[in-house]
Amino acid sequence: MQKIAVIVAGGSGVRMGMAIPKQFLMLHEKPILMRTLEAFAHYDQQLQIVLVLPEAEKDRWQQLCEKYHFQIPHLIISGGANRTASVRNGLNAIHFSEALVAIHDGVRPLVSQKIIHQSFQEAEAKGNAIVSVPLKDSIRWSVKQSNKAVDRSEYRLIQTPQTFKLSLIKEAYANLGAEMMSDDASVLEASGVTINLIEGDYKNIKITTKEDLRVAEALWSSLPS
Repeated sequence: MQKIAVIVAGGSGVRMGMAIPKQFLMLHEKPILMRTLEAFAHYDQQLQIVLVLPEAEKDRWQQLCEKYHFQIPHLIISGGANRTASVRNGLNAIHFSEALVAIHDGVRPLVSQKIIHQSFQEAEAKGNAIVSVPLKDSIRWSVKQSNKAVDRSEYRLIQTPQTFKLSLIKEAYANLGAEMMSDDASVLEASGVTINLIEGDYKNIKITTKEDLRVAEALWSSLPS
């Protein structure tokens, strides 16, 4: 079955305290976003990549591609007002009747080949595959002035990729309307489909702060050459 990756890169530099959007910051001599696309291209050279970018950042990206001689084929689609709208735009650019689509954060460049493979494999078998990891720390439920301990073993941290049979996730987004969801699994769940969790990796971090970037640099340095 045809495999597709929708890479969503609509972030800003606000939490980084940077003028440049976080997806364009450098990770070992290349922009983070290029590292992310490389991870999927290295997994399967036949995989099609749809890159969802803010309209205002398309020129910057093209300039970076020229500067770094970045030649991985990809289709660039304009994002929307929020992540939900951006993913919908990316999905609408896919015209296969059926395929497997992995939706991934543009600022998760350390995703492993093993996770990408397992997500496609599980999605083909079960319709969806959502990468997650157990919590390490104790957690408390807190609202207003009240809080209480809860069992962390009953909770998971959700990562990307979140991989689906194309027809299922496109229908779920089509039925969602203007509502905004925090991730794609929530969109599919709202349509009545059971979510299938698969094991992720603590190294598959989302780079949103300066601290995250320092951790990513250290993790990248530890990868086999």
